[in-house]
Amino acid sequence: MKTKVYTLILFLTVWSFSITGQEKTKKELKEERELTKQNEIKALIDARNFVFEAQKVTPQGGRLIQLDYNIYFLKFKTDTTTCDLPFFGRGFNVAYNSDGGIKFEGRPTNIKVENKKKNTVLKATVRGRTDVYDLTFTIFFNGSTTLNVNSNNRSTITYDGIIYAPKSEEKKKKI
Repeated sequence: MKTKVYTLILFLTVWSFSITGQEKTKKELKEERELTKQNEIKALIDARNFVFEAQKVTPQGGRLIQLDYNIYFLKFKTDTTTCDLPFFGRGFNVAYNSDGGIKFEGRPTNIKVENKKKNTVLKATVRGRTDVYDLTFTIFFNGSTTLNVNSNNRSTITYDGIIYAPKSEEKKKKI
């Protein structure tokens, strides 16, 4: 009788160790991936050095427009911000020979960061050559971002896209 009890206790301990020693579940792996992504996005915001890539645009009073090509961007750095985004909407004081998009390069000022429960809001003002742009980024923890651009010469426009770390410059080959 004692041998049966000891055998049963031994079997139960071996069995319980085998259950606790299993690999991580899919849910745990997904949570780890989300946490690492959150930490990467937080590091980009803290460094104030990231690239916003526009995928959709919503003009004021207009419909959502899907952008086909991944060529529309805003490179945000504390020393220089460069922007090349399309514009659909009403221009108040825009020259006829301009290309119509929102294109500027300037130094951001009045940078403010607000951390909220599910997102982070980053606000900045950039003075371009002919206009002043108020940028409001709403950055979610998965990297998806909404950018509102308000300027003096154009109506407000909203871009949806993602942010990521800037790619390092490729070294030029010597001939």
